[in-house]
Amino acid sequence: MPPRRPVRTALAAVAVALLAPAAAACGDAGGLEGAGATPTAAAPDKLWPELTPASSPAFELGEVDTRVIKGVTVPGGDIRAVDPVRVVAKEIAAHPDEYADGTYAETARRMADCGRAGEDGAGDSGDRGRERCPVLRAYYRDLTGDGRDDLTLGFRKLPGNLTAVRVYTVRGDRLVEVMAYEDAVSGVELAGRSVIIRAPSEVAGYEYRLQWTWDPQQRAMLLTHDEMLRTGGHQRSPRPKGSSAAPSPSGSASGR
Repeated sequence: MPPRRPVRTALAAVAVALLAPAAAACGDAGGLEGAGATPTAAAPDKLWPELTPASSPAFELGEVDTRVIKGVTVPGGDIRAVDPVRVVAKEIAAHPDEYADGTYAETARRMADCGRAGEDGAGDSGDRGRERCPVLRAYYRDLTGDGRDDLTLGFRKLPGNLTAVRVYTVRGDRLVEVMAYEDAVSGVELAGRSVIIRAPSEVAGYEYRLQWTWDPQQRAMLLTHDEMLRTGGHQRSPRPKGSSAAPSPSGSASGR
């Protein structure tokens, strides 16, 4: 989540302003008391100063990769007029080695069970179609700060427990993908200009939390936080086999 220090500072200032007159009226009563000795601040120890600083990354993770979705136009710049099922179908068609003839062939097959995925989720082909369609409900929110809705969608990569999360914005009449990630997702949230993804950890009682935030300079969602946090649970949650930090053929990082 974005830091909230400015809010806390403002609240502290208000509290001091309110308490100051009361303290003056009461004289010495309720005066400040010492809290004891404070720990001595220690500067961080710099390790291996003789190492030459790296000037380029060791791995290409595609952090700022964006792509125009070919064959999909945005009428009037209104992203809500775009069919999310068609967007996913375009990605699947662009990577037959991964879908139609590959690991996620079941996702490609189940696309036939999707109608138009609107506010209610996976299409208009009946209850059975909604259950089988891999495309999840689409969400609309301004993540780029331009005053217009952007599209966040997800779809299941079957068989298995991977979920792909994508974010799209509009440039002119073109649909542009500005974030692509997939993992064994346990939760997704939108907060401000950020997408927060929670994923199981191999360590019992912990989970991964990744935050992708819009960066106006790169014009893409950047991975700004990647941390392991305690959840209090005690169940081991295995991650999918073959998960790695290398980008998938669609340009997304998968796993860790």
